[in-house]
Amino acid sequence: MSTQRQILDYYKQPGPMTSTGKHSGMLKGLPEDVATLTHLVQGPAIHEFVAKPFYGVAVPDARRSESHIRPVEQMLDRLLALDPRPLTVARPPEKRLVGVCRHFMMFLLAMLRAHGVPARGRCGFGSYFNPGFFEDHWLCEYWNDAEARWVLVDPQFDDVWQRQGKIDHDVLDVPRDRFLVAADAWTQCRAGKADASKFGTANGDLRGLWFIATDLVHDVAALNKMEMLPWDVWGAMPKQNATIEGDQLAFFDQLAEFTRLPDRSVDDLRELYNSDDRVCVPRTVFNAVLNRSEKI
Repeated sequence: MSTQRQILDYYKQPGPMTSTGKHSGMLKGLPEDVATLTHLVQGPAIHEFVAKPFYGVAVPDARRSESHIRPVEQMLDRLLALDPRPLTVARPPEKRLVGVCRHFMMFLLAMLRAHGVPARGRCGFGSYFNPGFFEDHWLCEYWNDAEARWVLVDPQFDDVWQRQGKIDHDVLDVPRDRFLVAADAWTQCRAGKADASKFGTANGDLRGLWFIATDLVHDVAALNKMEMLPWDVWGAMPKQNATIEGDQLAFFDQLAEFTRLPDRSVDDLRELYNSDDRVCVPRTVFNAVLNRSEKI
């Protein structure tokens, strides 16, 4: 059985998507505290869905492909091509990498791991975007050694986001009743404590238990340091609006059990990921936004 120290050591190291390669020196030279790094992450990236209403920037069609970049090294390649200055310099909105919540999460994960801070991506749902709904959202979870606990951080919400979106919680310690990891969303819906039709994304009005199941698979991958695009599809992910029943329900119940408190099931979680094609990221995934298969 893995010890807590072994678990933390695992999450200190970058994975295939958070390895920064030739840019590693740039990240290691950044400040080390979480609050400062979270603030720095907000300078290189801009969320494509609010670029115009929040920041007054229209994203050119030619740059929308940036949101489909998976590895952090390639994200930094593109960012530095737009503006070669150090990451400590906040870019004007038009010079930021176009992405979604996942890209803010990835920058922070890479920065924290570059400083030896245990960190992992978490896939789930935020209650603070659209009243009455839980919107698909991904955060960073880091180990606070002083408090001996995992803390959720939302690097996406700079001052503009917080003001425009009326964000009233601590983005450096997101309450777990405001953001539900996929396992908590699944468990609550299965127990009749929450309505699955309220979980998903307003972009395309995609909601339901099938969507939560998809996030469960993404969360399993992220906990194994394979942080994919939110619209990457593979393995056991249900088709849109599919009904989940029988053995499939039992399988997702198991994923929820493993990922709700992952440190308790870390060995089972890794064994499942490494041995089961239903959750392990294959060499080729289906990009549901671009409607095509892509090699990883």
